[in-house]
Amino acid sequence: MTTSHVIENVSVNKSFGGWHKQYSHQSTTLNCTMKFAIYLPPKIASGEKVPVLYWLSGLTCTDENFMQKSGVQRIAAELGIAIVAPDTSPRGEGVANDDGYDLGQGAGFYVNATQAPWNRHYQMYDYVVNELPQLIESTFPVSDKRAISGHSMGGHGALTIAMLNPERYSSMSAFSPICNPINAPWGKKAFSTYLGKDKANWLNHDASELMRRATQFIPAKVDQGGADDFLTEQLQPETLEAAAQANDYPLELCIHEGYDHSYYFISSFIEEHLRFHAEHLNK
Repeated sequence: MTTSHVIENVSVNKSFGGWHKQYSHQSTTLNCTMKFAIYLPPKIASGEKVPVLYWLSGLTCTDENFMQKSGVQRIAAELGIAIVAPDTSPRGEGVANDDGYDLGQGAGFYVNATQAPWNRHYQMYDYVVNELPQLIESTFPVSDKRAISGHSMGGHGALTIAMLNPERYSSMSAFSPICNPINAPWGKKAFSTYLGKDKANWLNHDASELMRRATQFIPAKVDQGGADDFLTEQLQPETLEAAAQANDYPLELCIHEGYDHSYYFISSFIEEHLRFHAEHLNK
């Protein structure tokens, strides 16, 4: 077991016959101590390995928001799916930060930073794609069948990571994703800081751009609240829909009138997302 695979259990809670557990470990990719949460469904008691849904959270969140607010454990227990929720960025003393909520700690944007001082720690893309799954699959009774989902900044991360690695994920979904970050204030601020001023380096981290030029398709589900305060300026789901239509990409996108950007919205539709992923994980 390598140093990066030495993990420490922080908390354990029984839930719907399974177990919610939080761990910390020293990440060699991010050069800091990271936390993640995992829900293991009761099916693991049979000795059978279960597939994993990776959940990426949004700005200012940690591994705790989704696990505590979404109600995902009930459906995951029924379907026999493990849920893994990493933190949203590197953290700790010596990790670069910013006074704004939308940059720095809590706002990693799931990219590999190339610009100093961010590039020393902010390698969230490599962490989510490589280090974390290797740790999970070598430590817990899970298979290498993976799906990925997320919310807002994490929705952006889930869609872009899946489309850049279509062989690794059976399906992808998102709630309220930042669909066109190269043209959204959140994305412009983060990408110019982490990736530099050359916008050509931003294109591989824009879901609309990736969907428009994709040659390998992954089943995709996106839900968006129609009363979301960030809908027009930051999220721009119409750009993702246009890209899917231009490329015949298998995207199911639904606008839900009256719903906002909160976990009240996510908890209302998370069961549909898990059943969507279960269908593709079981193929």
